[in-house]
Amino acid sequence: MYLLFLLLIAPSQLLAQQVTVKGRVLEKETGEPLPGVSIVVESTPRGVSTDIDGSFEIRVAPSDKLVFSFLGMETQIIAVGDKTTMVVEMEPMRSELDEVTIVAFGKQKKESVIGAITTVSPSDLKVPSSNLTTALAGNVAGIIAYQRSGEPGQDNADFFVRGITTFGANTNPLILIDNMELTSTDLARLQPDDIESFSIMKDATATALYGARGANGVILVTTKRGQEGPAKVFARLETAVSAPTQTIKLADPVTYMKSYNEAISTRDPLGDLMYSNDKIEQTGKPNANRLIYPANDWYGMLFKDYSNSNRANVSIRGGGKVATYYVAGAFTHDTGILNVDKRNSFNNNIDSKNYTLRANIDINTSKLTKLSVRLTGNFDDYTGPLSGGSDVYKLVMHSDPVLFPAYYPEDSEHVGIKHIMFGNYDDGSYINPYAQMVRGYRDYDRSQMIAALELNQKLDFITPGLNFMSQFNLTRYSDFSIYRSFQPYWYALGSYDSYTGEYHITRLNENGTDYLTYGEGQKNVISTMYSENRLNWMREFGRNTVSGLLVFTVREQLEANAGSLQLSLPSRNAGLAGRFTYGWDGKYFSEFNFGYNGSERFSKSHRWGFFPSFGLAWVVSKEEFFKPLQNTFSNLKLRYSYGLVGNDNIGSKYNRFYYLSEMNMTDGNRASYFGENRGISYSGISVIRYANDAITWEKSLKRNYAAEIGLFGKVDIIAEYFTEDRSDIFMNRADITNTMGLQSTISANIGKASARGVDIQADYKQVWNKDFWSSARANFTYATSKYKVYEEPEYKEPWRLHRGYSIKQTWGYIAERLFIDDEEAANSPSQAAFGSQYGGGDIKYTDVNGDGVITEADRVPIGNPTTPEIIYGFGFSTGYKGLDASVFFQGLANESFWIDAADMSPFVGNTQLLKDIHDSHWSEDNRDIYAFWPRYSAYRNNNNTPVSTWWMRDGSFLRLKQVELGYTIPEKLTEKMHVANLRLYLSGTNLFCWSSFKMWDPEMGSSALNYPVQRTVNVGVNLTFK
Repeated sequence: MYLLFLLLIAPSQLLAQQVTVKGRVLEKETGEPLPGVSIVVESTPRGVSTDIDGSFEIRVAPSDKLVFSFLGMETQIIAVGDKTTMVVEMEPMRSELDEVTIVAFGKQKKESVIGAITTVSPSDLKVPSSNLTTALAGNVAGIIAYQRSGEPGQDNADFFVRGITTFGANTNPLILIDNMELTSTDLARLQPDDIESFSIMKDATATALYGARGANGVILVTTKRGQEGPAKVFARLETAVSAPTQTIKLADPVTYMKSYNEAISTRDPLGDLMYSNDKIEQTGKPNANRLIYPANDWYGMLFKDYSNSNRANVSIRGGGKVATYYVAGAFTHDTGILNVDKRNSFNNNIDSKNYTLRANIDINTSKLTKLSVRLTGNFDDYTGPLSGGSDVYKLVMHSDPVLFPAYYPEDSEHVGIKHIMFGNYDDGSYINPYAQMVRGYRDYDRSQMIAALELNQKLDFITPGLNFMSQFNLTRYSDFSIYRSFQPYWYALGSYDSYTGEYHITRLNENGTDYLTYGEGQKNVISTMYSENRLNWMREFGRNTVSGLLVFTVREQLEANAGSLQLSLPSRNAGLAGRFTYGWDGKYFSEFNFGYNGSERFSKSHRWGFFPSFGLAWVVSKEEFFKPLQNTFSNLKLRYSYGLVGNDNIGSKYNRFYYLSEMNMTDGNRASYFGENRGISYSGISVIRYANDAITWEKSLKRNYAAEIGLFGKVDIIAEYFTEDRSDIFMNRADITNTMGLQSTISANIGKASARGVDIQADYKQVWNKDFWSSARANFTYATSKYKVYEEPEYKEPWRLHRGYSIKQTWGYIAERLFIDDEEAANSPSQAAFGSQYGGGDIKYTDVNGDGVITEADRVPIGNPTTPEIIYGFGFSTGYKGLDASVFFQGLANESFWIDAADMSPFVGNTQLLKDIHDSHWSEDNRDIYAFWPRYSAYRNNNNTPVSTWWMRDGSFLRLKQVELGYTIPEKLTEKMHVANLRLYLSGTNLFCWSSFKMWDPEMGSSALNYPVQRTVNVGVNLTFK
C-alpha cells in the first residue's frame, strides 16, 4: 500500500520541482537576436526553438542541462541550476584551422605554438594574376619579396624568408606543398582557391625538423581536402586587361639624329657627322616618304597598349562517413603585349596557357585507419618570341629609328617574292627589331605529375593518443622547347631621285630563307621519390599536456639529362627528426626539436648533421594577476626560441661530391702532339675539382623573441625580433696563390655572416551589426644582414673590405659632379685608368685614398643593399549587406639600384635616346655640372659607366597594390538556380605608385629594359552551387 502511494505521488513531486526558464539568444559579435535556435534538454527529445526576436521559454528541472545549437554557430551546453532567466550569446563556428596552426609535420593548438609561424589567409592571396608569388610582397610578415618582370610565364617574384642571411649559393626558402618539396614555379602555379592553409616558418623551432633543408626558412602549403556533407561545387571565372605600369619615354627621331651628331662633334669637332641636315629636315616633315626617310616608332610598332588574360577554376567538395573528396581543375590563359602583324602565317605573341588538375581523396577504411590519395598535374603550354618578351624590349632599345624602315613593300622589281623584305643598312648587320621579333617563335612545354599515397593509423589500442602516418610520393617532371624560325632577307635603299621620287631597293644578303627551320632547345626530365614515416603521440594528464613526434624521411632524385657521370647518379638524402612538447594548465609551454640529417655531398666524417632547437612560451593573460587587465588585453603571450639549422645546398650543383675529385680525361687544351709534322695528338688530363674531405654543412644559429598581444578582443598583434648567425659558409679561398700550381680553385667552409630584424603583423576585425562589418590588417618586415668573415686580400684601404657590410652591399665610386671643362679634368686626379678619354661634361670622381689617381682602391660601399631591407603592407576591408570593398597598399624601403649606364648609353651600338637623357644632359651650350647625363658620346666612354653614386637611385616606393569591389546577390534571387552564393567583383592591381624615381617602375630596379610590371583590371564571378 505504501509502495502504491509513492508511485502515485512521485510524478506530481517531479513536476513540482520543475521551473520555467525564459531567455534570449543573441549573436555575440553583433548583439542581434537569433531566431530558430534549437534548445534541447540534454539526453531527451524535449526542446523548443527561439522565436523571431530570439526569445524562448522552457520548463526544466534544476538538474537539467540545455543544449543550444544553430547552423554555423558553436554549440553550447548550459546547466540550469537555479537559473530562471538566461541570455545566451552564440559565436560563429570555427573551423579546425581557426583553432590550430600548421606546424612542421603536424598541427598544434594555436595557444601552444612556440615557433615563429606566420599564417596567411588564402583570401589574402587571391590577386588577379596567374602567379601566386606576386601576392607575397607586403602580405606576409617575415617575407622580403619583389617583382622585376611582368612577362607571362617569367614573372615569378623573388622572395626570401627574413631576408638574405648568407652569401653562399642557396638563399631560397624550402617550399613544401602537402609536405612535398617543390620549386618556386610550382608555388607560382598554385591556385589560391585550392589552398587550405599557407604558413611561413621562420625560426629554428619551426624549421629544425627539416634539418638540412630549413636554414632559409620554410613555406608550407596544404591544399583543401574533402568534407563530410553534400557535394558543393565552386567556380571562379575571371577576365583581365593588363598594361605596363609605366613605359620608358624615347626621344623623337629628329631629336635622336641631332643628338647623335652632337655626340660626334662634341668629342671630335672635325668628325664626320652621322646624319646630314637634309635627312634631318626631310625626316621631320609630316608628309615625308617613310621608305626614304624612316622615322620608326619601334616601341609603338612592336607593342600593343594592353593584353588579355582569362582564368577559370572549378572544384567539387563533399563526402560521407566512408570517404571525402576534393577535386579541382583550373585553366589560365595569359597573352603578351607584342603587336604581331598578319604577314606571317604564325603568331609569335606571348601565349601562355596553364592547366592544373587536383584530386584529394580520403577513405576511412575503418574507425582507426584512413587512406589518402593525392593526385596533381600541372601543365604549361607557352608560345612566344624566339628569345622571350624581355629581349624584344632590349632590341627596341638598341635599334636606330631612322636608318631603314621595318620592311619594304613589294614593288615592280620584286614581284612574286614569297618573303618579307626586311629593312637594314650597310652590310645588313644592324638590328631590325621588327624582323627579329617576327622571324620565328618558340614553343615551350612543361609537365609535372605528382602522385601521393598516405596511410594514417590510430594506435589507441596500444596507448591513447598514439598515431602513425606513412606517405609515399612520386613526382615526374619534364620540359622541352622547340624553335622554328627563318633567316630574314635584308634590303636597303639603293638609289633615290628626289626630283622624280623614284627609288630602288637592293638585297643585302643571299642566305635568307622563306621557309621555317627547326631547332631543339634543352630537355629536362626529372624523377623524384619521397617517403615519410611519422609516429605521433599526444596525451593530456589533468593540467599536463605532453606530445612527441618522430619522423623519418628519404628523398631520391634522378635527372635524365644531367650532363656528367657524377651528376647522372641518383641524388639522395635521409633524415630523422623529432619533437617533444610539454604544456601545463594552458599557460606554460616548452618544446624541443631536432633534425638528424644525412647528405651525400660530404665525406663520411661530415655526412650526418645534428640540428637541435628548443623554445618556451608563457600565456600571461591566463594568470590570475592579469585578470583586471583582460578587458583591455584580451591576450598576452610571450615566446622565445633558440636553435641550430643546417644547409647542405652549398656551392654549385655541378660540384656535387666535394669529397671526390673530378677529372677531365679529354682536355684538348692539354693535348700532346707527335709525329714529324705534329699530326698526331692525344688529349691531356686536367683537374676539375680536388677532393676535399673537410667540406661540411653550412650552419645557422637562430634566436627569436616574440609577443602576441590581443586588444579588446578585436585587435591581434604579433611582434617578433630575431637574430641569426651563419657559420661555415662555403666560399672560394682567396689566400691560396697561383704560384702553388693548382689547376682548380680550392674552397672551404670559412665564411660567417649575421642577420637581425623585426617582423610585425596586426589584424583588426569588427562586426558592427548583422549587415555591417569591417576589418584591417598591416604587416612590417625589417631584415638586415652583414658579413662577419669573408676571405679576401688585406687591402690597405679598410673601406674595400667586406666585413661589417651588408651581404647585398654595392661598392662603387663617389661621383662629385660633372667636370666643368677640359681644364678642370686635366688638373684633377687622373681618371685614365678607365681607359677612355675624358674631359668637360664627364663624371668627376673622388680620390678617396688621396694618391692622385682614381683606381679600384677608391671604390667604397655606397647606397643601401640591392635587396630591400624593409617590406610593408596595410589595407582594410568593409562590407554592408551584399556589398564589400577592400584596399591594400604595399611598400618597399632601404633598397638602392643602379642605372646601367653602359647598356643605356645613347648612340652606342645604335642605342635609342631616352627623353630623360635628352632633357637633362651636359652640352657645350648648357654646361650643367649636375645634369642627369654626362656629355654625349658616340662610343662607349668607360669613364662614365662604372658603378658610382652618379647612377645610384632610391628603390623605395609605396604602391596601391590592390582594390576590389564586390557584390553578393541575395540568396533568395539565386536559389531557383540552385546557387548558394553568387558574387560579382571588379578588382585592380598595381594601380598607382608613389616614388621619387620617375623613369620606370621602381620595383624593376636596374632591370629597366625588361618586360614591364603590369597594371591589371579584372572582372570576376564566384559561384557556389548547392
